[in-house]
Amino acid sequence: MHPLITARELAALLDGGRTARLLDVRWRLDRPDGRSEYLEAHLPGAVYVDLDHELASHGRPEDGRHPLPTRDALESAARRWGLRAGDTVVAYDDAGGLAAARAWWLLSRAGVADVRVLDGGLSAWTREGLPLEEGDVVPQSGDIVLHDATEGIADIDDAAAWPGRGVLLDVRAAERYRGQVEPLDPIAGHIPGAVNLPISALLSDGLLRSPDELRAAFEAAGATQNTPVAAYCGSGITAAHAALAGVVAGIDVTVYPGSWSQWSNSPGRPVATGAEPGDLSA
Repeated sequence: MHPLITARELAALLDGGRTARLLDVRWRLDRPDGRSEYLEAHLPGAVYVDLDHELASHGRPEDGRHPLPTRDALESAARRWGLRAGDTVVAYDDAGGLAAARAWWLLSRAGVADVRVLDGGLSAWTREGLPLEEGDVVPQSGDIVLHDATEGIADIDDAAAWPGRGVLLDVRAAERYRGQVEPLDPIAGHIPGAVNLPISALLSDGLLRSPDELRAAFEAAGATQNTPVAAYCGSGITAAHAALAGVVAGIDVTVYPGSWSQWSNSPGRPVATGAEPGDLSA
């Protein structure tokens, strides 16, 4: 199943009478709670998803800022959203798919067969002149059964060893990778051996680039179909978007959910700075 759906494709699907569960995953670092914007205007029938509390758990600083939710917690949230077995699920946001990709990544690994991201999100929908509605949507509780998500996930030790056998992508902005700034975590820099591929390089006007363009961007960073590839970001949100782009490009991307927020809060983990990957033996 292709992980993206365009606004026109989604509108045609809904007009054709097919049921789709729409998830509004509006979240940004500077505005983590998008509920007020959701209540003002959202796709008809869309349910608000609280990324911080439904697509993540919370623990100690050394767990990172957005640890994965347990299976039970994710299943409970998915049932609140009205999900049932066999549903087509479409997640969207207003930030180029960066938050919606987290929902796609988690649900697809937990056993939801048909889950997609609306390419371009809310902006793409409104550009097509398609309708919005206001207020809250409270669907009938679903009965979806999820399984533990285990595939395509790296832990902190996997991330440390990954550059020795493949390519570890740091998809944060270049200045954070280089260690010039760090607005959120206690230490600036990157995991030794990681290669920088800013997530912005995979987007154009809020849309994912074409498969050929995505493939070229990955390959420029050394990530190919024949190379083990993993990605991390600040706290595991944007890295899921890199995995989404990887599917479109035909490249399997494992995600390190703890990302820099976990690494930088774990005593004894080495840190590299500057524009180069850094010393693997550090």
